[in-house]
Amino acid sequence: MNTNSAMQKIAMIDDHNLLRSGLANIINEFNGFEVTLQAVNGRDFIEKMQTHEPPDIVLLDINMTVMNGYETAAWIRENLPQVKILVLSMLDTDYAFIRMLKLGARGFMIKDSHPDQFYRALVEIRDNGIYMNEILSPKMAHRLNKDYSQTIDAAPNLIPRLSDKEIEFLKLVCSEMTYREIAMEMGISHRTADGYRDTLFNKLGVCTRVGLVLYSIKNGIVMV
Repeated sequence: MNTNSAMQKIAMIDDHNLLRSGLANIINEFNGFEVTLQAVNGRDFIEKMQTHEPPDIVLLDINMTVMNGYETAAWIRENLPQVKILVLSMLDTDYAFIRMLKLGARGFMIKDSHPDQFYRALVEIRDNGIYMNEILSPKMAHRLNKDYSQTIDAAPNLIPRLSDKEIEFLKLVCSEMTYREIAMEMGISHRTADGYRDTLFNKLGVCTRVGLVLYSIKNGIVMV
């Protein structure tokens, strides 16, 4: 049952006017959510912040002219750190996810997702601070959902389980390097790098590269 009775203010930043307006109409039908601001890019959003109250959640596209999603997320993180970002994009690549995670994104949605998925994402971000969908295994998602919005120092308990090479690998995974480039940087074979990846998937309870990045950010292995 929804125990959060406050109406959540939603801002949508997307330069596809028809899609943005259509999705806004859908969201306005959701119980507990209201689109209070629409902007065509980051600069437009910043200008509108002069006359609007900050939203609770921003639905943010990545590819936009004038000021893209990466630049906008960086501005939100610096100026409106309490605002939660849900990335809304047609991009479906680890590199886009990793970059947005490091800029403070709390979840990702593909634009052609079903309305029920949008509702679930908004509810989970409102109630838990993060929306995981298929990015992480349920076990890892539950652990992160529990206290994502709080600053904790779990590293002393978790990092000793990892070898120096595994920690080095995790740090490089958080870059935009390919696995082959990571192997070259570490002076190991591509097969060995794949072995580190698969071992860390099992150790950390994640199932994608994005999961490794989120683990690293959460536990202070990399600083963002």
